Amino acid sequence: MIDELKNKNNASDPPKAVVSRMSLYLRELEQLLSSGKKTISSTKLARLLGITDAQVRKDFAYFGQFGYPGIGYRCHELAEEIKRIMGTNRIWPVVLVGCGNLGRALLGHDGFHSKGFRIMSAFDVDPSIVGEKIDEIEVRHLDDLDKKFCQKHDIHMAILAVPASAAESVADHLTKAGISGILNFAPVTLNFPKSVSIAGVDLAIELEQLSFAVVKQIGKQ
Repeated sequence: MIDELKNKNNASDPPKAVVSRMSLYLRELEQLLSSGKKTISSTKLARLLGITDAQVRKDFAYFGQFGYPGIGYRCHELAEEIKRIMGTNRIWPVVLVGCGNLGRALLGHDGFHSKGFRIMSAFDVDPSIVGEKIDEIEVRHLDDLDKKFCQKHDIHMAILAVPASAAESVADHLTKAGISGILNFAPVTLNFPKSVSIAGVDLAIELEQLSFAVVKQIGKQ
């Protein structure tokens, strides 16, 4: 399955910004479908995202041709194509490491499954947490997360919700276990070989970016 996705999606190596917009297109298409909309033009889709229709067409051109003359895009069909492109037309089992306050909140988040992800196991090293059940998921010791476990459960992705001081060593443990994709919530930059994809989520940085935008807006008033 992994090789099939690589063969389908790596042909043109689209820029990261394009891949990010694909997720935004999918979000808007799902909203349109929930409201009963069946088709949409590139112009209207662009307007929803605040970009140009030319950008929409250019983004999709990296992956194929999905529009119909005189119709535009069929919402359901395009949504399914984007899921195929992003690899979310299946359910990905994911592990979570770090079961503190943030980890517990993530385990309780029910939005992952609808996007094609299921947290199937959680890990920690704190003796007071290991063995505890959080939202029906038993917390196991990090030592149990090895190559054998990942191969048995077809695990390729992990969510990292540990303190910054432990992030690098835990991420190293994950890669040695065969994890090739890490969503890192620790406020630290992780540098690993290109064979490991790491996406960082730093809420403080996001607030800084928002602060910058607000300051600029206030300055215009």
